[in-house]
Amino acid sequence: MIFGLFFLVFGVAGTIFWIVMIIECATRESNPSNKLVWILIIIFTHWIGALIYYFVRRPQRIAEQGA
Repeated sequence: MIFGLFFLVFGVAGTIFWIVMIIECATRESNPSNKLVWILIIIFTHWIGALIYYFVRRPQRIAEQGA
């Protein structure tokens, strides 16, 4: 019971994070080709792609654009 609840919470949290990263990428990336590539990476790799975007590209974008 607890084991199943843990995976349910983890799955829901991962999906919410995935959706937030797709929205952030779609609204904040300025270069259209960069935006398309990152959105495809995030969509096809689900939360792993969202983590990659969050830890690799997002800090670069914030440093470049300041937001």
